[in-house]
Amino acid sequence: MKILEALVTGLTQGAMIALVALGYTMVYGVLKLINFAHSEVFMMGAYIGVFVLGAVGISNPLFAGACATVVAMIGASLIGITVERVAYRPLRGRGKGALVRITPLVTALGVSVLLQNAAQLFFSARFRSYPQLIAGSVQVPGVGPVGTSRVLILVVAVAVMVGLELIVKKTWFGKAMRALSSNEEAARLMGVHTSRVISTTFALGSSLAALGAVLYCLDQSQAYPTMGVVIGTRAFVAAVLGGIGSIPGAMLGGL
Repeated sequence: MKILEALVTGLTQGAMIALVALGYTMVYGVLKLINFAHSEVFMMGAYIGVFVLGAVGISNPLFAGACATVVAMIGASLIGITVERVAYRPLRGRGKGALVRITPLVTALGVSVLLQNAAQLFFSARFRSYPQLIAGSVQVPGVGPVGTSRVLILVVAVAVMVGLELIVKKTWFGKAMRALSSNEEAARLMGVHTSRVISTTFALGSSLAALGAVLYCLDQSQAYPTMGVVIGTRAFVAAVLGGIGSIPGAMLGGL
């Protein structure tokens, strides 16, 4: 019984990490860039969520949770787009040889440090707790009662992975992403607005990080400036383990 409980806990943690890993793998799939600032976008999403909950109140838990999640995803998307336009876009096409890869990598580390210190400056270093919105448990055969929040995380992560896979394989945007990943210049010549596709990819990946952050904090954590370091490292390992650039691989790597 204890082993099954530990397995459920691990799957829940892995599903949340997979949501963050999807952002890493999407950006790498398009730009061949490891966006180390992604973990700090996760942290910013957690802060946005806790502030929205404080403003809305928790008299209606379902409405409050939905508002916090949606606003956090929108806010994180805007942060992701800003980071791409300010930090990464000016570097595309510059440099020769190894500098083409090293310069954006160092920039990503710099943006990560900047966002982490900005959070400490504006939000202070103290931990901010999320209210208990998702109470109760679900009876799982052979395991026993499992927290509703943990079941929700697992279901949401699987649904997001399936949705992303459909977007990449069945939509024009997904085809543009794959074309850009194969050959940016050829994609541009074929009429793909490469800058718009890249910005949308950053926005989508950042929104998933915020979704993971809100669910994670509702289940087991508080918001604090360095929370992205541990989760971001685990998510990066999950993305690499699953084959970075592969959406199902990121999900399986997290699990």
